[in-house]
Amino acid sequence: MSYFLPNIDAMSGYEPGEQLAGEYVKLNTNENPYPPSPRVMEALRQAIGEGLRRYPDPLATKLREEAARLYRVTPDMILCGNGSDDLLTIITRAFVGEGDTLISPQPSYLLYKVLAEIQGAKYQPVEFPADYSLPRGLAEAKGKVTFLANPNSPSGTFIPTREVEKLAQAIRHVLVIDEAYVDFADQNAMALVHRYPHVIVLRTLSKSYSLAGMRIGLAVAHRSLIAGLVKVKDSYNLSALAIVAGAAALADQAYFQECVEKIRAERADLSAKLRELGLAVYPSQSNFVMARFGEPRAREIQQELRQRRLLVRHYDVPGVRDCLRITVGTREQMERFIDELKTLL
Repeated sequence: MSYFLPNIDAMSGYEPGEQLAGEYVKLNTNENPYPPSPRVMEALRQAIGEGLRRYPDPLATKLREEAARLYRVTPDMILCGNGSDDLLTIITRAFVGEGDTLISPQPSYLLYKVLAEIQGAKYQPVEFPADYSLPRGLAEAKGKVTFLANPNSPSGTFIPTREVEKLAQAIRHVLVIDEAYVDFADQNAMALVHRYPHVIVLRTLSKSYSLAGMRIGLAVAHRSLIAGLVKVKDSYNLSALAIVAGAAALADQAYFQECVEKIRAERADLSAKLRELGLAVYPSQSNFVMARFGEPRAREIQQELRQRRLLVRHYDVPGVRDCLRITVGTREQMERFIDELKTLL
């Protein structure tokens, strides 16, 4: 006998990338290899004390205001979350009911399907073409919410903003543009929130701001959408420390840009070296690179690298089973990865 709802019993759940103890080079979960801004560390030192016995600000006002200045919106157009995954969950709970349809290109972020299943909703994937351009059938799909990861994960590919805007014009339901990796890209879709009241843009401080452990996400949309989503979120979904850390990180744009440029440079170098080894590499606008190794060789190489204490990500899903996703690390980490990989090819 099960006490769970039938849809919960039937689903597999989302499996995060491995977080192993010990000395591993972690190139599997797209964490930033550089430390957070020194301003973050100072803000945390000042915040630790008497204030921790109190509940945090429910709307994370300090963080909200800092993000509003950066993104050139008003604070009431921003909702802060416990990572962008929290915001994806809030959005799904708010708009997608039992029997409704959630839409997304495929292959993409695996959590989208899981969130639909939790709601007892239908998940409608629309297959990416081979070049990972905007799928033709995405605009015609009918549902309550469309999730579009841009840059996409696991491919790292990017759909130009003009094409994303055409999608926003074509659909009438909620369009969520998940820009978790957009700080490493050449364009972004933030301006669309001013022109389309059904568009939500998501950002995270996990990748480009080196705060994955703090769990800080931001949703930007028309104030009417944000007001509705506030009703759905947990009362105190960000800790007091996350609020001050996030605000301090956003305020230090010089440090942020320095880290992003180093990662972009290493991304270009890694892509070139993988191609020199004869691998097909997708053009990445993120902080990772996806390359084709062949099936089942991709899985075998991932396991062989793991034995050498190098972690990369393999997805056992259609369309990418013959690929590995490699997070961009420091120069030293990338050199070690390439050296080890050469012995396996």
